[in-house]
Amino acid sequence: MRLLYTFGIHLYSLGITLAALFSEKAKLLRKGRKETWEHLRQWGAKKQKTIWFHCASLGEYEQGKPLIQKMRALYPDRKFLVSFFSPSGYEIKKNDAEIDCAVYLPSDSKRHARRFIEMVQPESAFFVKYEYWFNFMDELYRQKIPFYYLSAIFRPSQYFFKPYGQWFAKQLQKCNHFFVQNTVSKDLLQSIGIKNVTITGDTRFDRVYTIAQQKAALSFVEQFKDNSKLIVAGSTWPPDEQVLQSVFSQIKGAYKLVIAPHVIDKEHIQSIQNLFKDENVICYSAIEGKELSQYNVLIIDAIGFLSKIYRYGEMAYIGGAFATGLHNTLEAAVFGIPLFFGPHYDHFNEAVELVNRGCAFSIHNADEMMHEIQLFSADEKKYQAICNTCRAFVVQNLGACERILEVIQ
Repeated sequence: MRLLYTFGIHLYSLGITLAALFSEKAKLLRKGRKETWEHLRQWGAKKQKTIWFHCASLGEYEQGKPLIQKMRALYPDRKFLVSFFSPSGYEIKKNDAEIDCAVYLPSDSKRHARRFIEMVQPESAFFVKYEYWFNFMDELYRQKIPFYYLSAIFRPSQYFFKPYGQWFAKQLQKCNHFFVQNTVSKDLLQSIGIKNVTITGDTRFDRVYTIAQQKAALSFVEQFKDNSKLIVAGSTWPPDEQVLQSVFSQIKGAYKLVIAPHVIDKEHIQSIQNLFKDENVICYSAIEGKELSQYNVLIIDAIGFLSKIYRYGEMAYIGGAFATGLHNTLEAAVFGIPLFFGPHYDHFNEAVELVNRGCAFSIHNADEMMHEIQLFSADEKKYQAICNTCRAFVVQNLGACERILEVIQ
């Protein structure tokens, strides 16, 4: 089975090579993987005590970051190497102050796994949430290097728990410990013979709470909002923006709108501008010297503001749940505001909990979102109760990092 799996990895790598001819993201990944070996050669020459974290992309890095920060304080003589799979994580976070070295993780072949681990020589390794690199896991196990899964979440539909997934389930048994988000995940792992499991919750709660406590002010948002109510739409895609345009055309005057799209290339930004052409719209890149209070829609065509903008919202819309996958709901929930997102959210435990508690609303169209907004407007007590429930949900789920460190130490 390992040979078949590795053969599939080689085919996937070939696909990336072909895709790099047409896709900028694939081109970055292919180029970055080639550069990994030089980065590691320089790293290995320093012979540093290293703790390795692997994150698929930006969201997973934000999940791992609070634990990195706490481990830095506990182990000041250690260095932290972080590998990424996606350019959307690496290109944004490669210069983060918490990272001593950032690289793309090479494709999951046996040869790459052996070479990577021999060059890094990590004391321990942490995979965030759901990154299963079976040859890397096998090499860590073979070299007796402890490795862990953080904020992991499992579902009955996954191949680990099917009769045809026995080989993959056996690979999970090589992990030293699973830190999972919920009881379902623990029970599923135990059903395939894995007992080294602790329910710790999601480290992202710790991360977003830390950000919220910093209370970073953004003067341009304050000027734009002025005395209006504000909807903050984060990590949006075209289907989300269609809904927002329809909703906003009905509530403009009472609300203003900030849109921070997931993709900020020129074509996407222009499409949003065209969609809201009748709504007095401005982009962040064009705000210099403008009287921002005169505008109704602000498009954030830059990276790094979204988690700080949510604090200004009376409600938030989180993108991705119409097609690509729901983005980070907790960045908004920590500020205690109602959340909206599309219909496909079942794979996101925190979103399911927020919906069950009545402080997030899954919608299929603009009419459903308008219905809830009208209810908020008509009943201030209901709105405040939703805000309090949302805020309490985040506070109740703090402490995952401490629970993880208790087991590791």
